[in-house]
Amino acid sequence: MATQPDFTAIEVAALRSDRFRLEREADWKRLESIVTRMEKGRLRKLSDEDVLALPVLYRTVASSLSIARETSLDAATLAYLETLVQRAWFVVYGPRASLGSWLRRFLGGGWSAAVRSIWLDVLLALAVMVAGTIVGWLLVSHDPEWYHALVPSQTGDARVPGASREVLHATLFGDKGQSALAMFAAYLFSNNAQISILAFALGFAFGIPSLMLLVHNLAMLGAMLWLFHGQGLIFDFIGWLSVHGTTELFAILLAGAAGLHIGRSMAFPGERSVLQAAAEAGRRSAQVMAGVVLMLVIAAALEGFARQLIDNTPGRYAVGGAMLLFWLTYFYAFRRDTDGGQAP
Repeated sequence: MATQPDFTAIEVAALRSDRFRLEREADWKRLESIVTRMEKGRLRKLSDEDVLALPVLYRTVASSLSIARETSLDAATLAYLETLVQRAWFVVYGPRASLGSWLRRFLGGGWSAAVRSIWLDVLLALAVMVAGTIVGWLLVSHDPEWYHALVPSQTGDARVPGASREVLHATLFGDKGQSALAMFAAYLFSNNAQISILAFALGFAFGIPSLMLLVHNLAMLGAMLWLFHGQGLIFDFIGWLSVHGTTELFAILLAGAAGLHIGRSMAFPGERSVLQAAAEAGRRSAQVMAGVVLMLVIAAALEGFARQLIDNTPGRYAVGGAMLLFWLTYFYAFRRDTDGGQAP
């Protein structure tokens, strides 16, 4: 007799579950049929009524799932509804394009449009980078001790104030047979990526830390330009740097501009709220940063391979100049209608 109430409860629960399923199963089956056809790419076979009914059916089944969870219906019904709702969610709200189609839109005009939309921030960041280079040059020209503060010291690095022309010349040439270039390229990518991500991420503080990071990073370049200029090697040094530098510095410029764009939008939101302005600028800047990562990969490959394999200054200028021309053409001459939008 003690087990009779348990059997009664089970029978009541089963009856309740069956009634619940019978009342709603037609909608579930219809949604499952539509989702299955869409998953198989049979969109043309869907009627207009099915397309219009899809969001309504999704909400209906989602409501059924919520009720099933609250009333503790049988596990089979619950598992079925959870799977169906998950599949329907991807059909209704999931991404509409594959990775390949997204890349085609991104590289086919979306990225360049996003860069053009923050043109003012690019000009401001460029001015700051030029100023940082000049500051670095002036500091070390007045006091060479500044060189050690601006340029990270490395064990055995011969590029220091007081080094002879022969020693500095040897750092620019003679690396054609260098090994482990792939590891070197990976290190450079990691280092440059950190600088670019910081320049972008610090933009939330009204862009000021991003600008300071650009000044510091380019002050190091100014110090090295001064060092090689003192031994009459500045032309060779710029050629050595240009192989990867036209891509790498362009990437850092865009990263700094993307961070500045967010900061400027927060500082001057106009008629929008600060959060709305930051969100809009963040979406635009994120698209720019996605391309910056690609540029840094290319720069690391150029620095780790092309710069060592090309052991003459004219060849290095040819590669660096070609890359600069490519980026300028891609960003500012290659135009296509996209959703990039204009900066406020």
